[in-house]
Amino acid sequence: MHYHCAWGLPSLLEETLSLEPEETDEQESHNWTGTDIPDVFTEDFHEPVLNGESNIMHLEEIQKLAPHLPLRVTGHPWNLIYGTARDGFSLKNMYRSMNDVASPVLLVIKDTDGQIFGAFSSTAIHVSSCFYGNGETFLFSFMPQLKVFKWTGKNTFFMKGDADSLAIGGGSGKFGLWLDGDLNHGGSHPCETFNNEALSPKEEFLIQDLEVWALD
Repeated sequence: MHYHCAWGLPSLLEETLSLEPEETDEQESHNWTGTDIPDVFTEDFHEPVLNGESNIMHLEEIQKLAPHLPLRVTGHPWNLIYGTARDGFSLKNMYRSMNDVASPVLLVIKDTDGQIFGAFSSTAIHVSSCFYGNGETFLFSFMPQLKVFKWTGKNTFFMKGDADSLAIGGGSGKFGLWLDGDLNHGGSHPCETFNNEALSPKEEFLIQDLEVWALD
């Protein structure tokens, strides 16, 4: 797991400018669409069992997204550990819901325009003064066809958060996905970590529903 230490999320824009890691051998960016799934994902694909009811995803979205998850979580049940419809809107409460979670998690968001998008995190989401995560982390959006934005290898700004905000993906002062402390507002911009498109039609959006699923 990669860690890049920095100070205070309010200054995250400055951090991404000053914490650029040294260039390594860059990995090719693999951005898949819902109809462009390699055979390795489909041969042994098993539809996941959901422990909890999603207010965001229907069976169609789940079937399209599941084959893009790392093989190590294939066949694992999806457990709803946090949902704004059930638990209210609070980033602190979202962190708290993962205090005892050691597995990867799936963050799924629906904005007030009906757009569905989110991120897969290789570990539970938590407060940290450092960027954490690894190259399994990715962003996705249903546009309405699924697009998955994998790690480019250009930096390791996977995830970082404090009580006031959460950022996923970065570089050159831009975040692939960020959320505020009230889980009310968020934003998405193209970023170097994932070479993603903006996940929502609006670069700054209002959150209608948010869910976190533990894949354990």
